[in-house]
Amino acid sequence: MVLLVINACRKSESVPETLPESAKLFNINDIPEIKLQFSLSEWNRLLANYDLNPNNETNVISKFTFTLNGNSSVLDSIGVKLRGNSSRRRPEGSFGQTHNAINPNWNHCHFGVDFTKYKDGRYFSGLDKLILKWFKDDANYVREIYCYDLFKRYNVWTAPRASYAKLTVHVDGDSKSAYYGVYSMIEQVDAYFIAYREKLWGPGVGNLWKCTYNFNGPADLVSVKDMGVEDVKLDPSRSKYYTYDLKTNKTQLEPAKAELSKFINDLNSKTGADFEQWIAQKMDVNLFLKTYAVNVMVGMWDDYWGNGNNYYLYFSPNGKVYFIPYDYDNTLGTALSSFYFNTGTQDLLNWGKMNQSPLISKILQIEKYKNQYKAYITELASSNKDLFNAESSMQRISLWQNRIGPYVANDTGEDMVIQDVPAYWGTESYYRLLSGNDAAGQNGSANYFKTRIKNIPWLK
Repeated sequence: MVLLVINACRKSESVPETLPESAKLFNINDIPEIKLQFSLSEWNRLLANYDLNPNNETNVISKFTFTLNGNSSVLDSIGVKLRGNSSRRRPEGSFGQTHNAINPNWNHCHFGVDFTKYKDGRYFSGLDKLILKWFKDDANYVREIYCYDLFKRYNVWTAPRASYAKLTVHVDGDSKSAYYGVYSMIEQVDAYFIAYREKLWGPGVGNLWKCTYNFNGPADLVSVKDMGVEDVKLDPSRSKYYTYDLKTNKTQLEPAKAELSKFINDLNSKTGADFEQWIAQKMDVNLFLKTYAVNVMVGMWDDYWGNGNNYYLYFSPNGKVYFIPYDYDNTLGTALSSFYFNTGTQDLLNWGKMNQSPLISKILQIEKYKNQYKAYITELASSNKDLFNAESSMQRISLWQNRIGPYVANDTGEDMVIQDVPAYWGTESYYRLLSGNDAAGQNGSANYFKTRIKNIPWLK
């Protein structure tokens, strides 16, 4: 099976015609091998760029090889950059060091792969980009994979797709490659993400906004502020960051800002029946509530409702606005409850900052939507559904861990074994995914799934 797809050159917002091919890429039952091969000069440039500005978005040139079941696809001259916010790291050595071919000090890090960066119109499996993410602070090697799989199982089609891969890095001239271990392979949210789902939200590419909490404040949709096109340069003093960062149609920034501004103003100003009629026209409210039912069940605290962070808004040409969830590594009992709440016991109807999250709080004030939201949570928790219930969840996790277990040890020397513990910095250290009771740490280790289900008030 060869997944390489090459298309004729198209303009920047166009997409390849073979998008269904990417479904083969995100098969949770496969563990493909990915190799990134760099010339010595390009690898050293990647290291030097990090030293100039760790947050830089500058690509270097690499060769990409994808191997599955003995069949390989090779793409030369692809773009590779480092990714991450607080998790962004130098892939080798320390500040100022160049590549050490004799005794390299490899570091786990996140990579972003861009297949069209240096060759327009060239795609891989219907995609222009791919995220390769290290399992930072997740000794279970499963949290983000579990969450995206649950979105898929529950038909929340706005969520990115994800699966496992083995990653190797090779620097030309080295006697051996560096095996970086098991990574998550995640779909990039961009114009190609949009086109893959055009049968669901309609053709065309509307305005896509990445919404994050940064030094300008939370993306809480409370007031109109801080909208633009992010531009991160090697010179940090010349870089520009925005809470609302436009990802498509970047040459049409002003109309896009006007559209987002009107949505925020209407969201906050409309009340009563006027709001209810408006939100039903403006959003697929049930899809949004399904998304949030999954969010609260998996303990996503660093999101729109909890922290004004980590989501996209897509303004489709069909006139509706879609909420796109992303970034699920800090879930399933990895949390900072000292600042927020215990994710296994928190009231699911009052998850986060109700007075600072109008998109969810105003919807839940409408009785029919609150009841629908509760029904989605009930369905997720049902013992008759292969969704969030403890037995099914533990079986899936055990299956995945058994499959990837032989490949976890790696040349970075980091994250060498699978362990059933949350992040070391988390305040919910008692949560486990494959063992424990339902007592939320009051009496030994607590199973996150059992605890979360036990603390659904209307099921008691």
